[in-house]
Amino acid sequence: MKSYTITVNGNVYDVVVEEGAGAPAAAPVAAPKTAPKAPAAAPKAPVAAKPAAAAAGSIKVEAGAAGKVFKIDAAVGQTVKAGDAVVTIEAMKMEIPVVAPQDGTVASINVAVGDAVEAGTLLATLN
Repeated sequence: MKSYTITVNGNVYDVVVEEGAGAPAAAPVAAPKTAPKAPAAAPKAPVAAKPAAAAAGSIKVEAGAAGKVFKIDAAVGQTVKAGDAVVTIEAMKMEIPVVAPQDGTVASINVAVGDAVEAGTLLATLN
């Protein structure tokens, strides 16, 4: 038999496991040793600052999924066609291009490489 200390959802349990074929599954032997501690709150991902209203265009390019800005594909002043990549986001080890919804000129890029973004975050604007 082997004894282990296991923590599940902040509760600590002493567990005894029997070895060998046909042994019963592990079961907690005692109630939690200590009162669970509240987990430390994870820091929230930084949200990109909003650009000045004068620099923003009327056509919004928004993130379709949460992730991290992997690459800026277009520059301010660059002309893009509908479907051209403006920003690429990395989510779950995949690179997801965020494309221009229609033809236009990039008026602002509102994020930087490495920024964490949520779905719906304004990434860029077009005129």
